[in-house]
Amino acid sequence: MLVLCVCWGFQQIAIKLVAADIAPIMQIGLRSTFAALVLAVVVWRAEGLRAVRDGTALPGLIVGLLFAGEFLFVAQGLLLTTASHMSVFLYTAPIFAALGLHWLLPEERMQPLQWLGVAVAFGGIAVAFLVKGDAPHAAAGAPNMLLGDAMGLAAGLLWGATTVAIRATSLSEAAPSKTLLYQMAVAAVGLLAYAAATGQHVIHATQAAILSVAFQSVVVALSSYLAWFWLLRRYLASRLSILSFMTPLFGVSFGVLILDEPLDPGFAVGAVLVLIGITLVSGGEMVREWVRRRRG
Repeated sequence: MLVLCVCWGFQQIAIKLVAADIAPIMQIGLRSTFAALVLAVVVWRAEGLRAVRDGTALPGLIVGLLFAGEFLFVAQGLLLTTASHMSVFLYTAPIFAALGLHWLLPEERMQPLQWLGVAVAFGGIAVAFLVKGDAPHAAAGAPNMLLGDAMGLAAGLLWGATTVAIRATSLSEAAPSKTLLYQMAVAAVGLLAYAAATGQHVIHATQAAILSVAFQSVVVALSSYLAWFWLLRRYLASRLSILSFMTPLFGVSFGVLILDEPLDPGFAVGAVLVLIGITLVSGGEMVREWVRRRRG
């Protein structure tokens, strides 16, 4: 899980590092295409024609569109804000997923501690948006940065909606590889089409660009997601979710150390509040168990 968090934390950095050679939207489209082709072979070998006759096509299309929208906002947002900011706002997804599941599935009703987590997380989002430091970027680039931050938050919302759609439809019983195939296939077609339509399809095949796209394709878009699904089948989802919140910490750290991104105090405080809130929402049961043990 630690390795996965490092990979996910670095993916925004990898995109930003070669954005001058390949537009972020094109990078994500290419990596989605690679993953979709590999997954198509895996699903076809496992299920054959049954893969398109089990009633998952429509939910798969919906999930794919949500996934494509998420990474459209990530790609465009990275042109306006820092990778550090994107890492934090993208990982607000569990908050939106918990809210959606609360209303749709009775067994997913949130407890008071989790509602507290929602309040803390949204308070952190407000602080991160509204409290700006004195760094040059906070003044000169504030309008564009705010828009980029908003796109990161929108990406987190769509990621949360994707989770809700998977849980609430027949995809909840489908093989992980098939669910991931729907997401990657729709994203590949949609994002590459968007890149071509907006003139962001030009590729300068530098060594750094090739290595970055290869890392995103093989490690992030394919291997890491399949490893995540494998872990979910063998370990408690709540505990894995808690560990996954190391990802924004790695993302912020890599952004500061590798890209030399500024880290203003307002954003730092907001990010901490967001992470505390997400921990309370996703790890509410673990927190209650810990409190019970302490009292005992």
